[in-house]
Amino acid sequence: MLSRLERLAGPPAAAFLGGSVAPQRPARRRGVVATGDAAPPYVHEALLQVDNVSLEYRTPERVVRATHRVSFDVHAADRFVLLGPSGCGKSTLLKAVAGFIPPVEGEIRLDGRRVSQPGPDRIVVFQEFDQLPPWKTVKQNVMFPLLASRTLGRKEAAERALHYLDKVGLSKFADVHPHQLSGGMKQRVAIARALAMQPRVLLMDEPFAALDALTRRRMQQELLELWDEVRFTLLFVTHSIEEALVVGNRVALLSPHPGRMRAELNSHGYSLDSLGGADFQATARRIHDMLFEEEQGTP
Repeated sequence: MLSRLERLAGPPAAAFLGGSVAPQRPARRRGVVATGDAAPPYVHEALLQVDNVSLEYRTPERVVRATHRVSFDVHAADRFVLLGPSGCGKSTLLKAVAGFIPPVEGEIRLDGRRVSQPGPDRIVVFQEFDQLPPWKTVKQNVMFPLLASRTLGRKEAAERALHYLDKVGLSKFADVHPHQLSGGMKQRVAIARALAMQPRVLLMDEPFAALDALTRRRMQQELLELWDEVRFTLLFVTHSIEEALVVGNRVALLSPHPGRMRAELNSHGYSLDSLGGADFQATARRIHDMLFEEEQGTP
């Protein structure tokens, strides 16, 4: 039965390219900071390319530029983090990658094809706990996108749902409803639902921000353990420096108003065990100074 479930799970959401992290492109922009062990050489074309992207939105008074000519590449099995303060456009960028917001300048490409609308190859996990329809059971919530997109039939969808619920430790809760779950458990269901679709890129918009500190730490650990097993490609948004260093193997720093790429660093040398270490704290302080140096320099 297990081998059948593994076949139903199919290949990982993105192919793992060997070693502890995905191969990375040598720095091609100013402000790139290397930390931890030396990164492996660039081998393959990027899975996701954000190329000179500017994004805008309209308020009753004016048009606001959220990001200005932002560029970065995400490779298969990367855990790429967008880090910045409020107003830097990181969540807006994630929504643009998802296909919800069209760029006013530049282009977003997935597998070399321009992103122009939402699609099942990009699944978003939001921070809100109410993203699960409350009238559906946990298993039905995970099955829903598989059935709605006609990716699988009902029997296969049920088996794949149970497979991914087992991976996030919720197989015993398959038949309960969301209101019977804690906040952390609801987020695990959302992650299982996203991974069951086997997207090319998993998009997570501050998914643990509303959790208490202990649950947040546990969810970070479980996400990394799940990545170790499945090797999916992750684009993750946060305003927490410590979370960015722990969750990501690459971190992009965005300055606010509008969001611009300030720097990119390799963080694959860090883990939850690094918290409190001298090197980890020194890197966190350096990132803080880079993010807020303009504000500190303002009279």
